[in-house]
Amino acid sequence: MAFKFQVNLDVKFNHNAVFLKKADKYKPKIIYHQLSAKQLIKLTKDETKLDGVGVSNAGSVNELKSKKFGKDDNFLIDIGQHCVGKFQIHIDHVGSPMDAPLTLKIRFAEMPNEFKYNSKDYNGWLSKSWMQEELIHVDNLPVDLKLPRRYSFRYVEIRVVDTSPKWSVKFSDPRVISQSAVNKVQIPKSKFDDNELDKIYETGVNTLHDCMQDVFEDGPKRDRRLWLGDLRLQALANYASFNNTNLVKRCLYLFAGMTAEDGRISANVFTNNKYIPDDTFMYDYGLFFISTLDDLLKHEFNQEILDDLYPIAKKQWDYDQKFISDDGKVITDKDYITFVDWSQDFDKNTSAQAITIFVLKQLIDLAGMAEDSEKLKYENQLNKLVNYAENKLFDHKKGLFISGPNKEINVASQVWMVLAHVLDNEQNHALMKKTQTELFPIKGIATPYMYHHVTQALFEAGFREAGIKLMKEYWGKMISLGADTYWEAFEPEHPNFSPYGNAMVNSFCHAWSCTPVWLLNKYLN
Repeated sequence: MAFKFQVNLDVKFNHNAVFLKKADKYKPKIIYHQLSAKQLIKLTKDETKLDGVGVSNAGSVNELKSKKFGKDDNFLIDIGQHCVGKFQIHIDHVGSPMDAPLTLKIRFAEMPNEFKYNSKDYNGWLSKSWMQEELIHVDNLPVDLKLPRRYSFRYVEIRVVDTSPKWSVKFSDPRVISQSAVNKVQIPKSKFDDNELDKIYETGVNTLHDCMQDVFEDGPKRDRRLWLGDLRLQALANYASFNNTNLVKRCLYLFAGMTAEDGRISANVFTNNKYIPDDTFMYDYGLFFISTLDDLLKHEFNQEILDDLYPIAKKQWDYDQKFISDDGKVITDKDYITFVDWSQDFDKNTSAQAITIFVLKQLIDLAGMAEDSEKLKYENQLNKLVNYAENKLFDHKKGLFISGPNKEINVASQVWMVLAHVLDNEQNHALMKKTQTELFPIKGIATPYMYHHVTQALFEAGFREAGIKLMKEYWGKMISLGADTYWEAFEPEHPNFSPYGNAMVNSFCHAWSCTPVWLLNKYLN
């Protein structure tokens, strides 16, 4: 298992009714659109697509009206685009009167390769209940079958489990009522004078759109939760596209309204029924509340939000002091993990040091906005953290940062030190040049989340063309494999990688992967 479930039943949480009421004030009005299915399809062997599974046209959706289906018959529908919403279809019977119920198995997929798998074979460590499939009994026909659950999908398989020897069924008018907190119509078409970059940008917008629901969800297929690490990146992409700042405010108030009594901010919160903070905590995710707040107030200053949420940011920082030594060393804790990436193949100590520096600089920004007298204290601590990084973690002979007791050299350490601007611009340039020479091509990085930071570091260090190249090689590769939204996990060297031990529960529309929207706008416009 790559990730250990945290169970912290002894943690006591605050429930700040004022903050939660403000979160509700910013609750979005969901926008609904009706989408008719585009075509019938069949699966094909295509080694250029994910898992070697492609699709081809199998006819018009209108042809369903003239086809009869009985036991074990099935068909596949392509909606024509990835969507989040509720599926419906009209069903009628043909032949003798119904002498038994109709039983259907309906499966939903974001990517065609998902139809390769049988849920009976699932052996991963996340719950099997996330499988997007339904066994449905229908007692009376005709009916407009409207499934009550929301799904995240582009493709639908309908299989007739059984009818009766005396009668068959016909289907017609498959459609989806899709939903999002935002409307893609408001987004102007990208114009980067590069068709591939335009497509990368538009696919990022699609991903962000489908993850913007009642909150910024991490993935609408699975989890459907508000995670802090995802929120920070989604918010940046949102500022560069939909600019729905109210949804960011809502999410920040939800985290602030349900902190642990010791000041920690949960890594994620549940919002589907009532508001519940998860008893999962991560060192870097908790700190990113500070980042998200600072990013918001730089984009759109709001005194009320500063007054309300800056004290919450300070409490998170105060809690983390136990992990920072007097000489400025960040001491990681296996029970308070630093996430960085799903991959467990590299040491994350130096990444934690750099992330702490990165976030403290933003806390100092906030302290300036709030005219907080403790700003000088934060600046002094920043100097200690930076000095430790320069004097203890930077190997001057190798020109790279080391990490952990084995003095490991890995990509993440260099990238986060660049983003934290521990070194000056000239040194940053030299660091990323050395990183590309010695640590590229990248291996063992499992997520678009970390690839975002690698790409940003290239841009920040002055390697514009290398940043564009990596975007095309990584996000562009997902598109060439069949994506119309970006995935939760992707290792180009292992395209079917899953952090969960089984790819059946992988999310193929995931919030933290949408960031080309922000990267392209910030560094190419």
